[in-house]
Amino acid sequence: MINGLTMDDCPLTLTAVVERAETFHHGRSVVSRRPDGDIVRTTLGACAHRARRLATALASLGVEAGDRVATLLWNQAEHLELYFAVPTMGAVIHTLNPRLHPDDLGAIAADADDKVLVVDDSLLGVLAGFHDAHAFRHIIVVGGTGDTPAGARDYEELIASAEPMRWPVLDERRAAAMCYTSGTTGRPKGVVYSHRALVLHSLVAALPDQLEVSARDTVLPVVPMFHANAWGLPYAAALTGAALVLPGPRLDPVSVLDLLAGERVTMTAGVPTVWMGMLAALDAEPWRWDLDGLERLIVGGAAVPRSMLEGFDRHGLQVIQAWGMTETAPIGSVCRLPEELDEATPDERYEFRGRQGIAAPFVDIRARGDDGRLIAWDDRAMGELEVRGPWVAASYHRRGSDEASFTADGWFRTGDIVRIDPRGCIRICDRAKDLVKSGGEWISSVDLENHLMAHPAVAQAAVIAVPDDRWGERPLAAIALHEGTTASPDELREHLTQEFAKWQLPDRFEFMATIPTTATGKFQKTALRERFTRGV
Repeated sequence: MINGLTMDDCPLTLTAVVERAETFHHGRSVVSRRPDGDIVRTTLGACAHRARRLATALASLGVEAGDRVATLLWNQAEHLELYFAVPTMGAVIHTLNPRLHPDDLGAIAADADDKVLVVDDSLLGVLAGFHDAHAFRHIIVVGGTGDTPAGARDYEELIASAEPMRWPVLDERRAAAMCYTSGTTGRPKGVVYSHRALVLHSLVAALPDQLEVSARDTVLPVVPMFHANAWGLPYAAALTGAALVLPGPRLDPVSVLDLLAGERVTMTAGVPTVWMGMLAALDAEPWRWDLDGLERLIVGGAAVPRSMLEGFDRHGLQVIQAWGMTETAPIGSVCRLPEELDEATPDERYEFRGRQGIAAPFVDIRARGDDGRLIAWDDRAMGELEVRGPWVAASYHRRGSDEASFTADGWFRTGDIVRIDPRGCIRICDRAKDLVKSGGEWISSVDLENHLMAHPAVAQAAVIAVPDDRWGERPLAAIALHEGTTASPDELREHLTQEFAKWQLPDRFEFMATIPTTATGKFQKTALRERFTRGV
């Protein structure tokens, strides 16, 4: 029998990630686009060194271990410096989403009890909307050129006058960061991530069959750094030595494509609504951008229609689906084509690529049906996905492990309705709240949406349930058409009959200029329900 430790019990903290960037990857580039369009260039090493000065400055303002430091920033180099400095000094970085309603921002800052706020000058107007809802002890302004709040500090002046901090030794289970959910089913809820969770998440993100982040990559996260840790890409880049391109607030298709081409980006990541716009721009001007270096587009946040996969394939660009949530830090699964499908037919390959993938290493999955029993992995039975793992939330900040979100044995209830095939590959059928139950039978809004968006005239499609006296609920389809195209409800119904039975077809089609989206870029079905079920 072997007693005692057999290996060095080195803590898994972000300190090691930051120091690795500083020591081994110090020359790797970090490119930021400011709100005015200016390009600013620095390096991982410079960001790590400035983070040491920033940590000392924050400590001089009274920031102590466990205190929350809020950010109201874009994807920019200063945000990366805060990603490095705050957790590594022992405090907790809390990223605020500037696209949320001021009432939500005020409630979130108060719930988190944020001590300090670091805000970009371009977002001072957002801050003004909730400034009175929570009393920050200090406000620090990045790029201050306009009117700043009374008593606010200048970010650059703070760093310039501070000495570099020597990082303290931290416990790997100490809180490092926190994000709030999008609040689609009530008030946003806080998720707190430990150092251990984020280090393990970064290691797995770098694996070949996951996001495959390496020192040969130049990564452009379109997904914001204020949303689910930018899917872990900043820390994965620091760990592996990948270069970073941070796009700031300009996320329109042309601006993103200009950066992808100009900086020779190899990997990018964002939600489907971003890539739908980018695909339309590429189709309109296919020769405008040289994207030969772009190897993969990671897409998450919503199911990807086959038409989008086919569209990017036409341009020689590979779309890889992933699934996750704020509560999963966020990588839960990644869809990589298995070796046995390398020589499969295009239809077979697209069928697989349309799924959300196999659980990431260390993440366990199961799904439970309406009857409370676990479903078979036969790709037919449907149930709510449950997950657990070292970077999956076990409770919410100040709310604990409520029964609606966590099972009695500690699994997180995702709210996603899935089928799982014999390989263990997940297909998201719907959110539990978005399924249409018509005459006792379930209709998947996601399946209808994806097939509608395969129609050449349809740019966006969102399906919701509306009350029906006879059937309980019936599907309604909100449609946004491509500019210059037309399509009638009868034409769209005929298109759907290729895949769906008559009783599954939407009873109503509502045409809109564009479908509203949430602060994280997902279709805002709550707004559609309010608009189209009023008076029904």
